[in-house]
Amino acid sequence: MESFLVSFATVAVAELGDRTQLIAFMLAVRYRRPWPILAGMLLATLAAHALAGIVGRSFGALLTPGLVDGVVGLGLVAMGVWALKADTHDGAIAAKNRGAFIATLVTFFVAEMGDKTQIATAALAAGYPNLFAVIGGSTAGLMLVNLPAVFIGKAFEKRLPMRAIHVGAAILFGVLGVLFLARSFAYFAGSP
Repeated sequence: MESFLVSFATVAVAELGDRTQLIAFMLAVRYRRPWPILAGMLLATLAAHALAGIVGRSFGALLTPGLVDGVVGLGLVAMGVWALKADTHDGAIAAKNRGAFIATLVTFFVAEMGDKTQIATAALAAGYPNLFAVIGGSTAGLMLVNLPAVFIGKAFEKRLPMRAIHVGAAILFGVLGVLFLARSFAYFAGSP
């Protein structure tokens, strides 16, 4: 349960103000069809986070538990620093002339490649044994944060204190990173 909850919270906070959330706003304004947008977002996120989880799990299997905790800890601290930089959208929505579902599916999958939430999912998959809980938690976190973006659209964007959200995300990543680094230190301190 811990892996699900940590993945959920980490990705939910990382997604606030992320470029994929900006894309969700833009798709909602363009298509005004929330259900196909949410369906495309769910499938694209599951695919991207499953890929990240498999890569993270494979990488984690090559390391000792202490090294995994250290790498995950450093990765989360780096994510905290990255969270302080606001994401922007490049202005182009893939599959412009297609329906809301296909446009969202293609756009979200491409946007998630190398995104903060995908990297966080890979790091968490390396650190937690339950891959399905990590993927489920990270996907649920992303979907929960994007629900208001899809249903309320552009009007909601102007009301969010984005700087405070980015600072809060940076703090959360930093705290989680320090906890993983402390576990790593404890592992190596206890090793003969």
